[in-house]
Amino acid sequence: MHDNLTRRTILKAGAAAGASLLSGGIAEAAPTWNGPAPEPGAQIRVLRWKQFIQAEFDSFVANTKKFAEKTGVKVRVDAESWDDIRPKSAVAANVGAGPDIIMGTLDDPFKFPDKLLDMTDLAEYLGAKYGGWYPVARKYGTLGKRWIALPQGATGGTMNYRISTMHAAGFDEFPKDTAGYLKLCQGLKKAGKPPGFALGHATGDANGWTQWCLWAHGGKTVDDNNNVVIDSPETVAALEYAKQLYETYIDGVLSWLDPSNNKAFLADQISLTFNGISIYAVAKNSPEPALQAIAADMNHANMPIGPVGRPTEQQNVLNTYAYSYTKYPNAVREYLRFMWEKEQVDAWETASNGYMAPPLPAWNDNPIWTADPKATPFRDVLKYALDDGYSGSLGYASAAVMGDFIVVDMFGEACTGNQTPKAAAQRAAERAKRYYNV
Repeated sequence: MHDNLTRRTILKAGAAAGASLLSGGIAEAAPTWNGPAPEPGAQIRVLRWKQFIQAEFDSFVANTKKFAEKTGVKVRVDAESWDDIRPKSAVAANVGAGPDIIMGTLDDPFKFPDKLLDMTDLAEYLGAKYGGWYPVARKYGTLGKRWIALPQGATGGTMNYRISTMHAAGFDEFPKDTAGYLKLCQGLKKAGKPPGFALGHATGDANGWTQWCLWAHGGKTVDDNNNVVIDSPETVAALEYAKQLYETYIDGVLSWLDPSNNKAFLADQISLTFNGISIYAVAKNSPEPALQAIAADMNHANMPIGPVGRPTEQQNVLNTYAYSYTKYPNAVREYLRFMWEKEQVDAWETASNGYMAPPLPAWNDNPIWTADPKATPFRDVLKYALDDGYSGSLGYASAAVMGDFIVVDMFGEACTGNQTPKAAAQRAAERAKRYYNV
């Protein structure tokens, strides 16, 4: 991707590609799924991410119940935090027993691809029917030509901000570049309601803003050939910039996990954070006047553009995969097909107030994305997101580096002054080489 590409350019290209795919596939004849029926007496277990919006989970369970009633397949749904799913999924892969389906995060399935059920026919069917997978979604789903996972979408991280505090900081609209963004954060602190961004091991929130900052300044963990290049002047520039941001943050962010910024924002302690739509949805749907007032006074913006001159967003892609040890592979595939069909997705997205940014263009026409303009920024994040392995390939190493929070820890060390930016970059490089140089 060339550095002179803008978000508008990418959005236009994505729309054109989606329209082309739609006209070339759906307009002629919608593909049909001819997979085998579920095995008699099938029972499957699903381990998914713990909900941040109760209505989202309730809708998911309702869709699952609908599937069970239609097919006779018994489905058990368990929910755990993203960070708890990661070790449990690895244990299941190693011992060959546990959940049939994991609804986890990012490139985790690339840690044990040989243990996973082939999803190729199902994924290509869904892509052909629903406008083609966005390129970043396809990258998260495929290893070579084989689909090892089905991207469920992304939690759609954007800047969540309080409008009144932004105005108090001297801004009429949210800044679109990193220079203006730093000035905004400094103004928010002076206004008495600072930003708050996770620097603990928060899978969605901490990775989201630190990877964005690294890439926005031209840094990256590896190059196109998977050589570790994180110890670079561009990385140091990103860390120097982040140190200035950190000076404006509320105290305590070093220990924040994914729920922490939600709580701080809804407690009226911070005026800016990186998050999905869950903060807004909870506040908007709350019966409490104080929370309703927060919802009325907040809005969302896509991430500012850094010195590289193009979008550099990291999004928390929720990735679903199934183990080859399952006794009921046909039931597993049929369940996933059913849950990914637009009828179920529309109901689920509506209930969740647009919590999941679509991985397929044909899911974009749900009115939930435009009925409330505050939800619209979340819809399009996968059109211009970069993947975790950028600019190398996804695989065991990229998944391990992300799972080990190497970039997050690097930012934490530099922001707090525990290490100089140069030393923090060197330490991150040595840690990354343990995974890439094996």
